[in-house]
Parts: sequence; C-alpha cells; structure tokens
Amino acid sequence: MDTLAGATETAVIVPVPAADAVVGPYRQALDHSAAWGVPAHVTVLYPFLPPDRITAAVAGDLGEVLTGAGSFECVFSRVAWFGQEVVWLAPDPAGPFRALTERVWGRFPQCPPYGGAHPEVIPHLTIGSTRLGDRPALSRAAAEVAAKLPIRAGIDRVRLIAGNADPGSWRTVAEFALAAS
Repeated sequence: MDTLAGATETAVIVPVPAADAVVGPYRQALDHSAAWGVPAHVTVLYPFLPPDRITAAVAGDLGEVLTGAGSFECVFSRVAWFGQEVVWLAPDPAGPFRALTERVWGRFPQCPPYGGAHPEVIPHLTIGSTRLGDRPALSRAAAEVAAKLPIRAGIDRVRLIAGNADPGSWRTVAEFALAAS
C-alpha cells in the first residue's frame, strides 16, 4: 500500500468535516496532528498497528468490524479540558464513539486505546495542546470556539490513516462507510 510509504504510525479515526470551519484555524496553530495533515476528528483507536502490519486482510478485518456500526448524528456544544494541557470539544452523544472504539479494540486487542495510558477513553475532538501553544493561547481558542458552538455533525465514516511527524505526512489508507441508520 503506497499510502504507507514513510509512515511510522497508524490510527483509526472518525473525521468530522463539519467542525473544520470552526476549529480548523485553531488546530493549525495549536494541534500538532493538524500540521501532520490529520483532519478534525474523534479518535477511535491510536496507536493502531505498525504500518508494516497493515495489509489488505487487516483493512478487510477492520471493515468487517465496522460493518455493523450505524451512522449517527452528534453535536459538539461544549469545550472541555484535560488538565491544563489539552482543550477539546465534547461530542454528544459520546456513546457511539465509545462503541466504535470497543468494536475495533475487541478485534485488535493488541492495540489498546492510547497505548493503555488512560484508564478511561473519553471521546473528544482536540482543538489544541501545550505541545504547540501556551495556556493563554489555548484559553483564547477555547473561548472563541465556545462562542461558535454548537457544531452539528453527521458521522458516517471511519478512516484508517498513517503517517509520521513530518508536516502533511498523514494519508488515508482506507475509508469505511458506516451503515445508514
């Protein structure tokens, strides 16, 4: 798969294009994954398998796992924080995102969400972090984004993406449509 050339990591995400108009400028300045070319999204599973383990069979298994998942609507109407380091949007409902994570993790148990670093998986759409911005910049972004909420989004697909820390390096390896609900 030529979309894996140069990749060092993979992830399974739900793209949220409806959020780009609101969070895009803030993500470009404050979210390192935006510079890598990762769109506004809610993570399903990261890190996923190493790029050298991504095969057509793995993509097929991933598609099969997602076949039973239905599309859904959600609203991002609240800005939240992980400590003082990460500002993010909370999806409502969060349950369907958790269900996607459980489905994929159930099929690929060797890939715990966030490498097992967090005891609870909290679905979120990152606006920015102290990795790129300072606390005042994140607070400004939080206030400005909050003033533009809510964001309504139709969630109808999941992507397997791959890349590295180079700007613009992340690419879609495979995209899976969720069943119409």
